[in-house]
Amino acid sequence: MRRRFFVQEFGAGSAILRGEAAQHLGRVLRAETGQFYELSDGQCVWLARTERVDRDEIRFSLVKELPAPVAAVRIELLLAIVKFDRFEWALEKATELGAEEIVPLAAERSEKGLIAAAGKRAERWKRILVESAQQARRLRVPDLKGAARPRDAFRASPALLKLLLSERAGARPLREVLEPVVLARANKDAARVAIAIGPEGGWTDAEFAAADAGGFVEAALGTNILRTETAVCAALAAAQYAFGSFRPGDTDGDAIASEP
Repeated sequence: MRRRFFVQEFGAGSAILRGEAAQHLGRVLRAETGQFYELSDGQCVWLARTERVDRDEIRFSLVKELPAPVAAVRIELLLAIVKFDRFEWALEKATELGAEEIVPLAAERSEKGLIAAAGKRAERWKRILVESAQQARRLRVPDLKGAARPRDAFRASPALLKLLLSERAGARPLREVLEPVVLARANKDAARVAIAIGPEGGWTDAEFAAADAGGFVEAALGTNILRTETAVCAALAAAQYAFGSFRPGDTDGDAIASEP
């Protein structure tokens, strides 16, 4: 399957790949002139041919515009900060599973040292999102927000369906929460869903109250207690399954890989 890279913009029949992505393509993948790749600027996708390969820059000529599938669900992931190796793994998988926006949460039960160090990891996290989005052949890279307190993130979320993963006895199964929303959709616009996932110690009473005030509904993933990163995969996969990966009538991923 053809590799995809992200560029800042498309010019008149051309595009330029710079920075780490260009170095990776040139040095590691040993790109040569005349090879075909897919390029995305976050709005559209083009089949492109390499015209010049330099140390830190690769120039392409645009061959033809390719179909860009439209996601059926737009997911905002509000993810509590946990140990960085697990948090970064969760970022990678959330990108593969279609998260559109990711908000790191400085939850009350997140480790204080991790919260303090989160700002210094932001650039690394953005690189992880770019690399994962390229691997997953996404149209655009997820938007990584700055770390926020749960009460602020809950209040600011613009999603119509807001889910707070919970292990409390009164939490409804995620399937029961999603099904009526899916059935009630009267149009083909992408569903906007926010999914909040807490730290190892779970949400505090104050955070539960803030989520309720922000319009979040408690939802459970089953009787087993999942790690934060496992819950990310389970919840996003469930949302993608419930709403469908792409809107009806849109082109599927196979068409994008067609030869020129």
